[in-house]
Amino acid sequence: MNTPLSALSPTGTPLYQQVKQALLSALAAGEWKQGEAIPPEKPLAERFGVSIGTLRKAIDDLTAENILVRHQGRGTFVAKHEHNQHFFRFFRIVRQDGEKSYPTTELLRFRRISAGEEAREKLLLAPGSKVFEITNRLSLHGSPVLIDTLTLPEALFSGMTEKLVRERPSTLYRFYQDSFGINVIGTAENARATLADEDHADLLGVPAGTALLELRRVAYSYNQQPVEWRISRVNTEQYEYMGQEHNRS
Repeated sequence: MNTPLSALSPTGTPLYQQVKQALLSALAAGEWKQGEAIPPEKPLAERFGVSIGTLRKAIDDLTAENILVRHQGRGTFVAKHEHNQHFFRFFRIVRQDGEKSYPTTELLRFRRISAGEEAREKLLLAPGSKVFEITNRLSLHGSPVLIDTLTLPEALFSGMTEKLVRERPSTLYRFYQDSFGINVIGTAENARATLADEDHADLLGVPAGTALLELRRVAYSYNQQPVEWRISRVNTEQYEYMGQEHNRS
């Protein structure tokens, strides 16, 4: 018999939000995979001991946040990363005339290392944790524009290899989803100005000391679980950052 959520959570939290968190916990535990249907409303409402209306409000929130998607006559499904929509939700570098373009990505380095202090802090890792560090160069309209350095927890991406990364058939976030069952649903990102060091100047084809835009991003899966720490350095001579509201759930 299911215990009502109101008996499990502090009073004062709206019941639909408690249901929303319970659904996110089930998603984080892998109960329903990307592209799979979640159970119908009636059994879910009975499971959580709430009304259909309360359950529906929680599902409405998750649908608005692109975590779930409704298909008329078929039910409610866990959202999958569709290439166009999902890519430009997280790739926010556009040419100054506003034209969006898919980058060409070149893998420069892949290595397994001990997580540094900053990576441990961002990814909530214990001392001694191992991570995969990936460095990519992204080109737009035939010119190098951006250098990405990504840090991924080995515990979440067990079995990742340079060959898998290099030969992936799609974007990184789609790769995370299809190969490791990790769905990025939101990011927290900060921007700052920096100067190109010798390495980044060489990789981007600009003089050392050129002003660059530095983006520092944590990507999250369900229940605010951090899954990726990324530092991007962007040559903004012809490109700019297109802001977008963060979506963390």
